[in-house]
Amino acid sequence: MAISSYAQKKNSNYTLHLHRSSSPITIDGVMDEEGWKQADVAGNFFMVLPMDTSHANVRTEVRMTYDNENLYLMATCYHDGHKYMVESLRRDFSFLKNDNFLLFMDPFDDQTNGFSFGANAAGAQWDGTMYEGGKVDLSWDNKWTSVVKNYPDKWVFEAAIPFKSIRYKKGITEWGINFSRLDITAAEKSSWAPVPRQFPTASLAYTGTLVWDEPPPTAGSNVSIIPYALGGISKNYEKKQPTEYKKNIGGDVKIAVTSSLNLDLTVNPDFSQTDVDQQIVNLDRYELFFPEKRQFFLENADLFANFGYANIRPFFSRRIGLNAPIRFGARLSGKLNKDWRIGFMDMQTGSVAETGLPAQNFGVIALQRRVFARSNIGFIFVNKQSLNYTPGADSSKPVYSLYNRNAGLEYNLASANNQWTGKLLFLKSFNDGPNKKDWVHAANLQYLTRKWLLLWQQEYVGNNYNAEVGYVPRRSYFRMYPQAGYLFFPKAGKFISHGPKVIASAYFNESMHRTDDEYTFQYNFNFRDQSTADILVAHDFVQLLTPFDPTNSGKDSLAKGSQHNWVVYGADYFSRPQQLFTYSLSARFGGYYANGKRTTISGELGYRFQPYVGINIKASYNKLDMPAPWNQTYFWLIGPRIDVTMTNKIFFTAFMQYNQQTKNINLNTRFQWRYRPASDFFLVYSDNYLPEPFSVRNRAVVLKFNYWWNL
Repeated sequence: MAISSYAQKKNSNYTLHLHRSSSPITIDGVMDEEGWKQADVAGNFFMVLPMDTSHANVRTEVRMTYDNENLYLMATCYHDGHKYMVESLRRDFSFLKNDNFLLFMDPFDDQTNGFSFGANAAGAQWDGTMYEGGKVDLSWDNKWTSVVKNYPDKWVFEAAIPFKSIRYKKGITEWGINFSRLDITAAEKSSWAPVPRQFPTASLAYTGTLVWDEPPPTAGSNVSIIPYALGGISKNYEKKQPTEYKKNIGGDVKIAVTSSLNLDLTVNPDFSQTDVDQQIVNLDRYELFFPEKRQFFLENADLFANFGYANIRPFFSRRIGLNAPIRFGARLSGKLNKDWRIGFMDMQTGSVAETGLPAQNFGVIALQRRVFARSNIGFIFVNKQSLNYTPGADSSKPVYSLYNRNAGLEYNLASANNQWTGKLLFLKSFNDGPNKKDWVHAANLQYLTRKWLLLWQQEYVGNNYNAEVGYVPRRSYFRMYPQAGYLFFPKAGKFISHGPKVIASAYFNESMHRTDDEYTFQYNFNFRDQSTADILVAHDFVQLLTPFDPTNSGKDSLAKGSQHNWVVYGADYFSRPQQLFTYSLSARFGGYYANGKRTTISGELGYRFQPYVGINIKASYNKLDMPAPWNQTYFWLIGPRIDVTMTNKIFFTAFMQYNQQTKNINLNTRFQWRYRPASDFFLVYSDNYLPEPFSVRNRAVVLKFNYWWNL
């Protein structure tokens, strides 16, 4: 593996030469400037899906140029005259449901981190940071401009990306780059530099090379001040509290220490406009995970948030400000050079008199060192400290820890061709409590080709391991988690590929006594029309480690130590995305705790009135048939959503959720006007109701204005 990691970059012979523009560029979707006429052309794209063995059928041409302030891009996306397919003009659209063009940019050519920009065929923008060699975080938002113009036989995307909006190392004249095109009607995904079909076109291991005619211009003085002003009104009817009036000011400051290292400062931040979490029916024994959506925590977030595994995270930024207001904070993050990335974050929260929660400081240090071609070694240290606090001083209030610390080291493997990936992890916590069995070790290794998927993963979490600023829902266990899958590729017929997949997950306590396991056999079908389906059968075994209410609704609990077995049968179907009307359906039938039975049916319906309105409704139904005292229980979860996009700068979203399990109806509406790049006006209205009797629980209206000011 080490030898393969040293191998030459796969698509190093695909080069696009970049020349300074000989004329000013106007972002209008019209290629009439001399700078565009003289620019080199990247064309002759390769098909990625449905198969990766030929050139693309739909033609795409890309040109790039630059001046002292901006990097410019023009993509000409030809078609046979058909109507484009998009969801709406909503920003950061769903990739698979929109005709789109995307740029994947690796300014350090390290095949691991970068930026992505793009648009769908109606002009909705897409931007995000790239991490782990092929993942895109679309929550990142920055300042740039673009226009899409439609013609009878093509659509043209033209963009200006300020050098101040991206991070790159001064003097580097070769960047990794690739371009991706999805034409839903033609059922074809393509890329300029070829990418094997088992990987996303975002895979930085397969970028070509952007060759500058001279070193990129320095961004110069790069300081952005982003103040906000907010006014609002809220009332808690359930607790019969008086109306609360809210007036806030605060803001962020972005300072480019170098062209690749950024300092972010925040004072009295407010996240009232952040999109609400999508609820689910919770029949699990452990805490659920909801991703971070707050803008301040998102740049270079992978340095902090992606350390560890999905269920072993020493740092989870949503713990900060969860029960107390954030007063101020700072983050220094980015690249020192091609090999080193650093991240320092410090956040201060205020105290809460009602609960006795003290003011707390949250500090994080993250370091990452590249080794071989695409692998890296990472280190993290997390410190949570209560300030001016004596535990137990007030017997009428909860007791909080004085401090909690975590230190971790991990090795991330990624071979040059991306077929081998893996991770080796070690973590230790430090508390004012027990200090034995307070550590974690875990490892995984994956092999992925066009036909084969092989994965082995194992985990150990000690009984006293404690990550108060992390997400570790379960402790005191060993886990083994292997997977194996294979795909067949028929030469003709309805299927482009199909094949089996086997997944096993087995938990043991620290004495190696089996406590849980789940074995799943699944068969997947990928149709030529882009729809997908699967069928599965799974066997579950659970020995409860603590008492558990299998309905999670406040009824009696099953006894600790009781054992439960059942079998589940299921199927899923996702319709082809090139229709105005799309749908999906998922069904599970089988056993449940205490020899009971569980039926789960969920689905999603969507319709688009292109390009201005998208309507979507998700619903799930759970029926539990169990012996007394639980008897028959059923839960509905219904979530209709409407997105109205009058332009690609004016958005309205209304999202309602009815959750029968939590006895709650939630309504959230948000109007957003992006009156200048990265500068917004928000009007947010939220409502919570009790379904029976139908009554208001709480209600709030917030008006927020922010402005992105470059010095």
